[in-house]
Amino acid sequence: MLSALGVDTTSEAVYRTMLDQPDWGVAEIGVHLARSEGEVRAALDRLTELRLLRPRFSDSSVLRPVGLDVGVQILLARREEEVRRVQEEFAAGQAAALEFLEAQAAEGGAEHRYEELSSIDRIQDRLEHLTHSCRRLLLSFHPGGAQPRAQLEASKPLDAALLGRGVAMRTLYQDSVRNDQDTFRYARWLTESGGQVRTVPVLPIRMVLFDDTAALLPVDPANTAAGAVQFSGPGVITALTALHEAVWEHAAPFGTDGDRGREREQERSEEEVTGQERQMLKLLGQGMTDEVAARHLGIGVRTARRMMASLMQRLGARSRFEAGMLAERRGWLGR
Repeated sequence: MLSALGVDTTSEAVYRTMLDQPDWGVAEIGVHLARSEGEVRAALDRLTELRLLRPRFSDSSVLRPVGLDVGVQILLARREEEVRRVQEEFAAGQAAALEFLEAQAAEGGAEHRYEELSSIDRIQDRLEHLTHSCRRLLLSFHPGGAQPRAQLEASKPLDAALLGRGVAMRTLYQDSVRNDQDTFRYARWLTESGGQVRTVPVLPIRMVLFDDTAALLPVDPANTAAGAVQFSGPGVITALTALHEAVWEHAAPFGTDGDRGREREQERSEEEVTGQERQMLKLLGQGMTDEVAARHLGIGVRTARRMMASLMQRLGARSRFEAGMLAERRGWLGR
């Protein structure tokens, strides 16, 4: 159960054995666990590094295990520090990326361009212009769950024109749209017309990418009404295309009559946890609230809480922390 806190299986087994048999040496532990002395010594080094073993007061050459309650607190503090460090690195990377984009915008010119579109009318005009000029490939992310019927109907003529010109379309929604009839019908129409539609539990940002020339993204991902930004230039477009390809590779087909049967078959073969539930566990494990996790998944807060309650019941967990540990132990988070 300590694997979620960075303790490998052998090290945990050695630690628990030392708690039960504090007077045993390396040889006795090795025989008991069917491990070589080299494996036991490596585990002792790892446990010392994790501060789960300390020298005895009476003989500093002999190591003793700290109590399990103290050990868990030490491991939690270590993991919190790791999470904090990762968050700081992410923030630094995000700042560097924004600085890069601002530098590209300052350079101007046709090769690298950054243009902010502040009004809905300007965004719609630019979207129509880029759609009409697209000749080869259109890639898109549509986060936020079920798509409004009016928005889908407004997109239909533009999408039909693209497909009529032979443009390849790859559209990604979130898994939460699978229960929405309007979005399903639109996805089916799109696939029957020659496009491709897939879903994933979470999408990073709303985005439309036109050929290898331009991309539209929101100024503020949390508030699409704040406006949009158009990026152009090979560096930015190449990076966004690679992002779409990476997400697309792990997405599930959507919009055909066979999809519902495949979903049921997948549920039978992966009865323990769905992709959306797995992502929920990961988001909450990162410290996100129910509200933030629900927004990432494109579902309502009540739905998110019901999902988490169901997961805790199936895992037999009494707390979210325990649910995370049990999910990690079952391999739910690593698939």
